[in-house]
Parts: sequence; structure tokens; C-alpha cells
Amino acid sequence: MKLFYKPGACSLAPHIALRAARATFELEQVDTTKKTTARGSDYQQINPKGYVPALLLDSGEVLTEAPAILQYIADLYPAAALAPPPHGLARARLQEHLNFISSELHKAFSPFFGAAPLADTERPAVVANIARRFAIFEAQLSKGGPYLMGDTFTVADAYFFVVVNWANFVDISLSQWPHIAHYMGRASDLPAIKQAMVAEGLIN
Repeated sequence: MKLFYKPGACSLAPHIALRAARATFELEQVDTTKKTTARGSDYQQINPKGYVPALLLDSGEVLTEAPAILQYIADLYPAAALAPPPHGLARARLQEHLNFISSELHKAFSPFFGAAPLADTERPAVVANIARRFAIFEAQLSKGGPYLMGDTFTVADAYFFVVVNWANFVDISLSQWPHIAHYMGRASDLPAIKQAMVAEGLIN
């Protein structure tokens, strides 16, 4: 398998999952502006959507969209326990988390990473939108944990960690969400997260 990624982007989530599963895989960085890979390939020939992540399977097929890739990895390596079994309420809860992170939390950060810089007058509304999503996770983590699905780290945590980590790049302090802040500190020490972030040049 080969994961096409951009350092620190949402592709970091499947990168973390692959390392947590102890999978054998390759990495190839993508310039999402030029739509080229580090080896000079036309990325849009690999993924016509033009963004990351994309997972090139050994069969030659390409899988896109972080929630789909994350669940595929979890099912491919069941011994890693990165997702509940495919049937039942627990798996539906995992999908619930992945969908909310993708469609609401991830999307809420999008204005910061658009082609045009975010205007100072626009920032308060964008931050408030993110804060409303953070409040939902803060309430959940205050009632249980240490992870989104309880005691077990899942692919939903990989995605959640990556998106929340973007707060560091857009100057949003997590101090008003102490349970999320504590979660991030704990997750940062997980070997798979450390390894993936080092490999992407995000930490030393």
C-alpha cells in the first residue's frame, strides 16, 4: 500500500492508523497546489479529486476520503482493534464520530486553509463555529474516555487528534476546553502519533 499525504493535513489520520496497525506501507508526499507528487507524478491521475488522502492498494485500486480509508485500515488489521466489529451499535457510533469530524469539525477549519487568507473581520465567526463543535466533544470527554469510544483508541481518535491539532496552527487556545486539552496531551504521547508526526516533519 501507498499513502499519498500532505504533512499535517487530514491524511495524517490514516498515517497514524497505519502505524498503529503496524502495517507495511509507503508514503509519497503531494503538492496539492501543483497537483504533483514527490516523484513527479500527476496527482490528479491518481486521485481526480486533487486532495489528500489517497490510499493506493496492492490491487492497484485507489481509495479516497479519510473516513473510508480509516475504516478500511481498521478492518484490514482487526488485531489492532482500531474499530469495533463491522456490525452493531458500536460500529455505528464510530461512523457517527467520523462523519461529524469530517462534515462539521474538519469543515469548520476550512476557511483557515483556503486559497485566500482569512480576513481579520471573518475570524471571530469562524472561531465561534469551531468552538461550538469543540463544545460537543468537550462535553462527551467530560463524561467518559479516555478516548472517543471509551477505553480504546480507534481510528476516530486518529482523525479527531489531527483536526484538533490544527488549532495550534491557527492560534486557537484549547484552554477553554480542558478535557480536549488533556486528551491532546495524552494522545500526543502515543507511539503511532509520535512516529507519524516525526515522519511528516511535524515534530523532531
